[in-house]
Amino acid sequence: MDAPTNAIESAATRDAAPVRHNVLLSLRVNGEEAEAYVAPYKTLLEVLREDFAHTGTKHGCELGECGACAVLLDGQPVLSCLTLALECEGRAVETIEGLARGTELHPLQVAFADHGGSQCGYCTPGVIMTAKGLLDAEPNPSRERIKEALSGNLCRCTGYQQIVESVEAAARVMREEKRGAKP
Repeated sequence: MDAPTNAIESAATRDAAPVRHNVLLSLRVNGEEAEAYVAPYKTLLEVLREDFAHTGTKHGCELGECGACAVLLDGQPVLSCLTLALECEGRAVETIEGLARGTELHPLQVAFADHGGSQCGYCTPGVIMTAKGLLDAEPNPSRERIKEALSGNLCRCTGYQQIVESVEAAARVMREEKRGAKP
């Protein structure tokens, strides 16, 4: 009776996957230094949600097709489900949680609420972060440029018109704030 058990144990040990050791990851999340020991195969999406408790970044398709997981990496929109966390070592990540300053919402958040840019809200964090990346680079984008920039973000609820109008409204407010005028 002992021999088969030992044979099974030996086969299990021989066929076991190699042990993967966690690696220390250091990055800047929403302006604050953050560190965690992470498995080398984890995506940025997984680390943000599981290790740093930034659950505003959503699991969507996990294939890079829906945009629900979009965050800014060094100011550029990326799909966090396709980005290995270790590729982000020493870099700056901005999530939806980093937009508001205390109780003051970012103009994109206000515009989405005021113009119906979000309905169920599941896609909204990814859409807003993609829009922020656009508006930071291009403060006065055309309607076509907004549509192009958001083309990787899928929404099942709004029909997109309200999303585009929300981005246009936020762009106006952000330009006015930059000039020092009140919206």
